Amino acid sequence: MRYTLRQLEVFLATARGENISRAAESLAMSQSAASGALRELEHQFGVSLFDRAGKRLKLNELGRVLLPKAQSLLEQAGELERLLAGNTEMGELKVGATLTIGNYLAVGIMARYMNEVPGVRVALEVGNTAHIAMQVLHFRLDIGLIEGELQHPDLEAMPWRDDELVVFCCPDHPLAKAGELGEDELLAATWILREQGSGTRQTFDRAMHGLLPRLNILLELQHTEAIKRAVEAGLGIGCLSRVTLVEAFRRGSLVPLATPGRDFSRRFYAVLHKQKFRSRGIERWLELCETAPV
Repeated sequence: MRYTLRQLEVFLATARGENISRAAESLAMSQSAASGALRELEHQFGVSLFDRAGKRLKLNELGRVLLPKAQSLLEQAGELERLLAGNTEMGELKVGATLTIGNYLAVGIMARYMNEVPGVRVALEVGNTAHIAMQVLHFRLDIGLIEGELQHPDLEAMPWRDDELVVFCCPDHPLAKAGELGEDELLAATWILREQGSGTRQTFDRAMHGLLPRLNILLELQHTEAIKRAVEAGLGIGCLSRVTLVEAFRRGSLVPLATPGRDFSRRFYAVLHKQKFRSRGIERWLELCETAPV
């Protein structure tokens, strides 16, 4: 074999940091050793994997093609090493989730996963759909749980579970006794919504097709709880996943509003890079997602 796993580690670390010094630091190597390993890898095959501009190294076309394959190979090598060492435990898992899923569903799955293997580490990152997808795309996350539709040639989005959005207001709002909201009521209302790039906003915009440019959107917020608090304060009406509103509806601090003819249904997805090596940890996480309480 004309390359070493160490050379691939340096290649990956350089791709992430776009700098050989940062790559060396992350691998606990000297800068000269890291630079030499990368130089030797390119020299052995007579190729260049980066475009160099001063100290900054940006992946070129060949480097971008090599990146997921090298990542997968190193992950398989790591799992093989653990098995050879007699360690059958699952390694650290880096999971990303959108705000609705991260705050209301993912923690329960994480608890079940960690209870199965005491001592196993799970890192949970929460962000909107666009952010989580980008993190999975660049291998910064092993798996993402998202609430928005996704189209990318390098990502696989697997349907997970159904969900729906609900329009809601506070009990004292004039629309609370309206029964059903027609087009006139939807256009006259003041809205407090999730930000662009979120899966919730994507579903809302689709459901409001034909009305969207004329809606009165007062606030666009990144956090579900902030939207609920603003609506409870009477600043407007909102639209969020039913999952996030169960307790508020039970307490009566918020009330649902019917919107006949508007389709607020959607799906949650598990998303992985198509060239991601599916470790035992990833496979088990997906199994726990499938059996999670609805």
